[in-house]
Amino acid sequence: MQDHTPPASLENAIALQKYGVGQPVRRKEDDTLVRGKGKYTDDFSLPGQAYCWMVRSSHAHGLIKGIDTAAAKAMPGVLGVWTGADLAAAGYNPFTCGLPLKNRDGSPLKQTNRPALVTDKVRFVGDPVAFVVAETAAQARDAAEAVEVDIEPLPAVTDAAEAAKPGAPQLYDDIPDNVALDYHYGDTAKIEAAFAGAAHVTKLDIVNTRVAVVSMEPRVALAHYDKKTERFTLQVPTQGVSGNKAILARLLNVPADKVRILTGNVGGSFGMKNLNYPEYTCIAHAARELGRPVKWLDERSTSFLSDSQGRAQLIHAELALDADGKFLAVRLSGYGNLGAYITGVAPGPLSLNTGKNLASVYRTPLLGVDIKTVLTNTTLMGAYRGAGRPEANYYMERLIDAAADEMGINRFTLRKRNFIKPSQLPFPAASGVTYDSGDFAAVFQKALEISDYDNFAKRKKESKKSGKLRGIAVGSYLEVTAPPSGELGKISFEPDGSVKLTTGTLDYGQGHATPFAQVLSDQLGVPFEKITLEQGDSDLVRFGNGTGGSRSITATGQAIVEASALVVEKGKKAAAHMLEASEADIEFGAGRFTIAGTDRSIGIMELAERMRAGKMPEGTPETLDVDHATKETSSTFPNGCHVAEVEIDPDTGVTRIVRYSAVNDFGVVVNPMIVAGQLHGGVAQGIGQALMEEVSYDASGQPITGSFMDYALPRAGDVPSMLVGDHPSPAKSNPLGTKGCGEAGCAGSLVCIVNAVVDALSDYGIKHINMPLTPERVWRAIQDAKAKAA
Repeated sequence: MQDHTPPASLENAIALQKYGVGQPVRRKEDDTLVRGKGKYTDDFSLPGQAYCWMVRSSHAHGLIKGIDTAAAKAMPGVLGVWTGADLAAAGYNPFTCGLPLKNRDGSPLKQTNRPALVTDKVRFVGDPVAFVVAETAAQARDAAEAVEVDIEPLPAVTDAAEAAKPGAPQLYDDIPDNVALDYHYGDTAKIEAAFAGAAHVTKLDIVNTRVAVVSMEPRVALAHYDKKTERFTLQVPTQGVSGNKAILARLLNVPADKVRILTGNVGGSFGMKNLNYPEYTCIAHAARELGRPVKWLDERSTSFLSDSQGRAQLIHAELALDADGKFLAVRLSGYGNLGAYITGVAPGPLSLNTGKNLASVYRTPLLGVDIKTVLTNTTLMGAYRGAGRPEANYYMERLIDAAADEMGINRFTLRKRNFIKPSQLPFPAASGVTYDSGDFAAVFQKALEISDYDNFAKRKKESKKSGKLRGIAVGSYLEVTAPPSGELGKISFEPDGSVKLTTGTLDYGQGHATPFAQVLSDQLGVPFEKITLEQGDSDLVRFGNGTGGSRSITATGQAIVEASALVVEKGKKAAAHMLEASEADIEFGAGRFTIAGTDRSIGIMELAERMRAGKMPEGTPETLDVDHATKETSSTFPNGCHVAEVEIDPDTGVTRIVRYSAVNDFGVVVNPMIVAGQLHGGVAQGIGQALMEEVSYDASGQPITGSFMDYALPRAGDVPSMLVGDHPSPAKSNPLGTKGCGEAGCAGSLVCIVNAVVDALSDYGIKHINMPLTPERVWRAIQDAKAKAA
């Protein structure tokens, strides 16, 4: 019988064609997750675990006069009640911000040094002041309601601009006017001269609304303390276990090796779960005190109070142009709302990141940013998908549309006149970074083509017949992804025949296991289905900078490439021994080590197995395993152009997105299916902020958007079908040529939706409207415009 089995080299080639870089491979984890077999933090329990409930302030601002815990301690099942005084006595460290940001005078960012539980003053509704641990969650909650907290109310301030005014309520005695950071970037004298000599200056006052993160999985944590080893273990959803381990160790005031972080599946984060929170210190303390595990689970109502939130800027934006519409300078001034405490990276998105991304895809020679980040009696702020990038692109694109209208220049023509040209790359942007790749005009033109812009006038006429307004607009964007940082790329050939990749990024919905396996399979020719991924145990992930800033495929991808080269180097030595040849004669390709010029070879998986089975001679590697970390990966510059088309009912103000298209440059795309999914999700979040989402407070600091009854999220019917195109220019800053894609959907969608609504409302002479574009706000703008015209 003839053997039709393809040779091993052909099998490898077929596998790489199916699973290699660029293939739309289905996500490895989907079968598990869609069947409800995922293991999220609340799915983990430990024998004898108790339950925690937090006691929170009902006042936005006030002095703590006393906390009476006696009644709570006497209630059934209660194991303990702790206050800030108890935690202070334990010697824990406060929460701080690690960003090296400086004020315009060179002084460092002011710190709020937030304790896990406050002892003197509450500063927002939801500020934790005590916690209860009991045998059951219900008993803990009942006892928490019995804790009596005596608070003397103080005046509150929730608006950043108002908080920075003289005479406003002061949150901290050592932070005058509540300004924690007075951020400045740019050459003021040159910028002033450019504006003074400009033929035209466009000015806009823009609100970038505060949004709640509302990830599908709320925050939850399970703490355990081993008395024998004096070691804390925390099971918690994160964006990276290594960094969170270091932070928690500092907070608990113990050596890093006394802390272990475990993360299973994560139901969304968008920046919010990359912080350590007071609840984690509290349950770690209780676990040590009680000698048993303690779990805490948030509820949606309290997550609106306790989770970090995003955006929240009040900006005065200006663009200077010459008579032909060439950009001379752009500048922002205004305020960013920090909330009541500064932790994590909160000031960065409101200041540094906004400035770094403002120049976008345009030849803007001068750029200035003057933003005060201000403390208010509101929930703390943090990174939210894009973390300053969508905000900056939003300001720039709104300015361009407004300038085009004021100067009588076609808004698309104005953009084309100012795009950076491919011949000008690498381009030193006024933001201080250098773009390495891109073809921005071509991306823009392709976006217009797939949007069918040429037939828009016909569609607008049809809408008018139905009594509807129709508008279309573009939103070009460029993002400067996460700053340079190292990443782990550990490769282990396991005894069971699998290949384990360990890295310090962390999948919280992106689908890392598949594209990482595609890269590793592409580099080493190991079977795709044999590759596993380890990201969630800080004992195994010795180093890593987590997932955030659209860095994962670039950072881990580079680590995989470098680690793979080290595997090949070791493999050549071992293969030379196995094949009885000189190492110099060994070649590697498609997963096989071959003696040059012969058909004698050995596959990498067979080689790894034989190395495990037998003792290797001295001077020859014993395994193919590599524990490698990149020293530094570079930022990338994903860019694109989104086009939104909207229809508005002028009688109700209801806005529908009727067409949506986007062309993006993500460099080399490892898995187009996953990239499209990331883009769709980001656009949906942009739709939410543009049309409906806004965290609001009343005059006393009470939140009035504390549930889904009064905080609107987009539903399936609000999200249109999307036509997505690609126009890649491979990045030159990393070996794979990739660019980040995770946050681009927000960057492109915010402005094209708002610009499209303004375009539709231009029939009434409306020039600008701030988010969210709710039916009431759009309807009112129309009524005001009619009254003004009457």
